[in-house]
Amino acid sequence: MGAATHIDQLLREAFPGDRVAVEDRTGGGDHFQVTVVSLRFEGLSLVEQHRLVYDALAAPLADGTIHELRITTKGPE
Repeated sequence: MGAATHIDQLLREAFPGDRVAVEDRTGGGDHFQVTVVSLRFEGLSLVEQHRLVYDALAAPLADGTIHELRITTKGPE
């Protein structure tokens, strides 16, 4: 399984039923842009929203799979 697929899977497990997108920004498999749109973000600060994403991706962040991570989060539209 590729890194982008694994990251997508982890985010979908953490945010079931929500909109998730993962982009490999450089094609090298370690620089990612992730976007999560979730009702869970309602009433949370941007820092709190990003913390939920970081928590979901703790393993690939810790083992070096993710070298750079850009996060976009949005609450309900």
